[in-house]
Amino acid sequence: MAINITDYFKSDDDSKTIEVNLTAEQVEQIGKELDDLRARIVADLGQSDRDYIYGIIEAQRKLEFVGRALMYVPFIPPLWLAGVGALGASKILDNMEIGHNVMHGQYDWMREDTYNSREFDWDNVCPGDQWKHSHNYMHHTFTNVLDEDRDIGYGILRMARDQKWNPYYLGNLGYAFALMVLFEWGVMVHDLEVEQIVQRKRGWKDIKGLVSGQWRKAGKQVLKDYVLYPLLSGPFFATTLIGNAGANLIRNVWAYSIIFCGHFPTGTQTFTKEETENETKGEWYLRQMLGSANIDGGELFHIMSGNLSHQIEHHLFPDVPANRYPEMAEEVRALCEKYGLPYNTGSLSHQLASTWSKIAKLSLPNSFTSDDNNVVLNIERAGDAAKATRSEKVA
Repeated sequence: MAINITDYFKSDDDSKTIEVNLTAEQVEQIGKELDDLRARIVADLGQSDRDYIYGIIEAQRKLEFVGRALMYVPFIPPLWLAGVGALGASKILDNMEIGHNVMHGQYDWMREDTYNSREFDWDNVCPGDQWKHSHNYMHHTFTNVLDEDRDIGYGILRMARDQKWNPYYLGNLGYAFALMVLFEWGVMVHDLEVEQIVQRKRGWKDIKGLVSGQWRKAGKQVLKDYVLYPLLSGPFFATTLIGNAGANLIRNVWAYSIIFCGHFPTGTQTFTKEETENETKGEWYLRQMLGSANIDGGELFHIMSGNLSHQIEHHLFPDVPANRYPEMAEEVRALCEKYGLPYNTGSLSHQLASTWSKIAKLSLPNSFTSDDNNVVLNIERAGDAAKATRSEKVA
């Protein structure tokens, strides 16, 4: 039976351990079943998926139009606030359900000039090509592998007990709050590997091309949101500027919250480079499932999250249109039940509380805190004479 890890970690019995034993054949069978699921969905892509993404694009454009139009009535505060909210929702759709998914190549099969992973440009200060390197390649290839996946802590946070503690991490909560508020800027500088620059492991020659691209992209965004649109509103320059900043803040807080809840609540696993050496496709799939978490919600919630509320399915199938994740989730969950694997899911409030609790806990040395409940995964790797045991401590 599948273990709903959210319910499990609500238990008061700290002595419980989730133990899963898989043979090499079972691991590869899991991989085959997931390959088959992907193949069936990809073969079924068609007009309904095209209609879906164009419907989202139309909704995003209407929200942006309404939001910017209502910036012209700051003397009616409820309407102005509605405009800020509409513009914020527009930016969320643009970045998450459109930009993130299009740049993953989810709609390349449509062979469109604009909505493909090569040409699309989003409403964000981060250049698309840099995001695709740090996210599509680095994060999705090395998901939750310590010292490989820089999304573990984004270079500024301690998000795993295996990360060596130092006094800097006492500010974990403050750094996380700053990253949340300025999330698009954090994403922008992510590919620079700022911590490597501080440690003088990277110099100007290593980053000058990245900085040039960031300067161009961020400059366009700042000019649009904080100069041109405010100027177009004439006497309402100041309130439009504030409204645009508010819309960006809404997008930043929402995107941060969804992304962190999909990667860091209690129950998500981290891995070492040694554990993933010579990893098979089935083992790669297992790592994606164990290193990700879902968020429960309705259809609108999933749309506004870019369907990253189905983070497990997204990590398994990053180039499959995200609107298909809800139906795929049913089969992935059934597969977890079949093999006794945990399927980490819970409400937004629960996953948020779990994530922020982890951030606070990891600000302290390990000796000051205790491990939460254990997840032990025993995998018999092909060619091994005996089982190779992977025992994960959940922070």
